[in-house]
Amino acid sequence: MKNAVIVPGRPDKDEYYDANVPANSDNHWYPWIAKRLQMLDVHAVVLEPPFPFRPRYDEWKQEFERFAVDQETVLIGHSCGGGFLLRWLSENPEITVGSVVLVAPWLNPDDVPGADTADFFDFKIDPAVVDRAKSFTVFSSDNDFESIQKTVEIIRETIPNVHIVDFHERGHFCKEDSGSVEFSELLEELTK
Repeated sequence: MKNAVIVPGRPDKDEYYDANVPANSDNHWYPWIAKRLQMLDVHAVVLEPPFPFRPRYDEWKQEFERFAVDQETVLIGHSCGGGFLLRWLSENPEITVGSVVLVAPWLNPDDVPGADTADFFDFKIDPAVVDRAKSFTVFSSDNDFESIQKTVEIIRETIPNVHIVDFHERGHFCKEDSGSVEFSELLEELTK
């Protein structure tokens, strides 16, 4: 069965505890893309790791590995979720997957103060990670945060065969940046 696992980014602690802000898995474009994939007969889930504002790799990994991941699996990671997928795929070279799309991936290259990522990004990127996926794409915006742009450059330099799609003025690909929860370019990339 085709399936998809969507790994959201890291919200701010204030957002996480704000009753007026949706749960991390129900925010931004995550539910929209999950529903569109479901309409294409792809079983899609959005990960809700514990306390995502202070990501711990072992906690995210435990939650992620509850889902089957194989050659038919679509993996989508946004921001910190993209960094998580890059680490998980790098550390599991025996696994092959379907499509991988990292949207504004983040590896905290500047050790952003207050990010509280502990050892979340303590790993070495496997340059052959793209060879274990049918397609491997990174979405990048020219006006995203500097640490995201640095992360994309690290990926570009480390993984020579990676396909990077550059967007103009899409910010961090959040609903506040686009004014919408729809993400048609992502759906198009996944249905090529």
